[in-house]
Amino acid sequence: MKIISDERCTSYFAPGHPERPQRISATVEKLRAQKELPIVWAKPGDAPSEAILRAHTRQHVARLDVPEDFDADTAWHPNITDHARRSVGAALEALKAARAGETVFSLMRPPGHHATKNRAMGFCYLNNIAIGALEALAIGVKRVAIYDFDVHHGNGTEDILLDKPGAAFFSIHQYPCYPGTGTAHRGENCFNYPVAPYTPREDYRKTLQAALDALKKFKPNLVLVSAGFDAYARDSIAQETLETEDFHWLGESIRKLAVPTASLLEGGYSSDLPELIFAYLKGLNGK
Repeated sequence: MKIISDERCTSYFAPGHPERPQRISATVEKLRAQKELPIVWAKPGDAPSEAILRAHTRQHVARLDVPEDFDADTAWHPNITDHARRSVGAALEALKAARAGETVFSLMRPPGHHATKNRAMGFCYLNNIAIGALEALAIGVKRVAIYDFDVHHGNGTEDILLDKPGAAFFSIHQYPCYPGTGTAHRGENCFNYPVAPYTPREDYRKTLQAALDALKKFKPNLVLVSAGFDAYARDSIAQETLETEDFHWLGESIRKLAVPTASLLEGGYSSDLPELIFAYLKGLNGK
């Protein structure tokens, strides 16, 4: 199991904000202490501007250096461009590892799936997974699927990949909920599976499975996973019902696709996040 992380991603924060450094530091502590999974630790790779500019406008990239908050949820921080680029670099490193046959998870912040072509929002500055998908297509991968099980719709990923040949996006998310999008399929390649607040676990799993079944029909050569853990029953910023074993099941289900896969951390704001990630990783590794 390869984990890509960088302690520098814990060095920015906004007091009281749910997207806090402890999401990473507590998970690293948990993974270093456990004995069940052998882990190889790796650092993010480079994040070339060429890769970023496939997904984002030059104006958006320049805006990251302007010291003004982006919205009420998404603060500007000193060096946020560097932090965001390291998350991108981790995504690109995870892509390489997956193509080499490794089981890999990017344990980084900031997350990315809300960042659109030209806007930072929802705690996200650059769209790590969309950049990774476009890089995969650029280096010759024929069919890339993105499976987003974060409780919030991956509106930025959809914005960037809508009708992009060779890419398909599958998002399972609570609605109504932030950001208020994802109520129906869009274009030729963006497939949305909204679930109501407080959906029973068994029904939520059925929806997750339905999206996986649709993904299989796409016959991807590579799967990139937006791994958000905020559909957990005790997460503070949504109203869903999943338990730890459901994330283990998700990892198992993705492993059974038998397709090269890279998973990137998105949301998940409960203090139980380290246990949820560990359960998912065990599932990915058949443990």
